[in-house]
Amino acid sequence: MGEPIELEFSAKYDDTHAQAYLRKHQDGFWRRLSHRRDLQLARRALALAGEPGLVLDLPCGAGRFWPMLAEKSSRVIIAADNSAHMLEVACVAQPPEVVARVRTLQTSAFAIDLPDNAVDSIFCMRLLHHIGNAEHRVALLRECARVTRDSLIVSLWVDGNFKAWKRRHLERKRGQRGEDGYRNRFVVPAARIEAEFAQAGFRVQRHLNFLPLYAMWRVYVLRKG
Repeated sequence: MGEPIELEFSAKYDDTHAQAYLRKHQDGFWRRLSHRRDLQLARRALALAGEPGLVLDLPCGAGRFWPMLAEKSSRVIIAADNSAHMLEVACVAQPPEVVARVRTLQTSAFAIDLPDNAVDSIFCMRLLHHIGNAEHRVALLRECARVTRDSLIVSLWVDGNFKAWKRRHLERKRGQRGEDGYRNRFVVPAARIEAEFAQAGFRVQRHLNFLPLYAMWRVYVLRKG
């Protein structure tokens, strides 16, 4: 098991923030449309990974992917998050028949409270773009490699698209104005993160872009070895 690493933003997920996070992806037309695209990519990624039967959803947040993960009737779902408040909100917010299929686990993604090779696949959506430190990313990826038997499905922000260019331009302007605000979201060059995947013991099977050449979001399907 790896050493726990406390990210700067982790402590904010009290009950108030957990409730806000639940509402975030239901708020407005564009967020609902984005959520539908997330689900579409997630289904494709799971199919590419061979429809794994035992999946660790980490971090599970407010459980927005639970109904999709539960579409495969034989699938066993372990839903884990560092925040007990997130897990509580998820269990109340998601359909009871889905919650009944889920085993919850409060644990750090850097020190997962499961044995080696415990699951078929780890489903890790919307976490890596919060981690700007390369050593921390590799530590998390190595912990995932320890716990998964076969695959890791992970999403993050990558470069080489319009949104990444726009964000880089905005950050450059802020720097010129002397603004040094707190950042907890990062764009990683695709070549760099793919090298980090290899360093942690994964190979890229496939990547899926949210909107090619426009959006920063990319989903990777990784296999061990």
